Amino acid sequence: MMGVPIEHYLVLSAILFVIGAYGVIIRKNLIIVLMSLELMLNSANIAFVAFSRALSDMTGHVFMIMALTVAAVEVAVGLALVVAIYMHKETLDIDVLKMLKG
Repeated sequence: MMGVPIEHYLVLSAILFVIGAYGVIIRKNLIIVLMSLELMLNSANIAFVAFSRALSDMTGHVFMIMALTVAAVEVAVGLALVVAIYMHKETLDIDVLKMLKG
């Protein structure tokens, strides 16, 4: 029985990474930017697992678990910052937030 070739996983990973990068560059809402960053991290996780499976090595799985741990911490801290910024400025528009001083 043939499995899915590694190229399919890498193409999926590249597509998700490009969509995430597009969201980070183009979008103005801070929450959408954070979701796009998560999409980019998950695309890297797909590539880690694909290479790990292709090489029959568990190192990629370990890196993926570590990246998921860092992503969970990033979400918690990022959402806390978003809530604090929204309470202070009452907007999540990045152009307005660029003008923050001191």
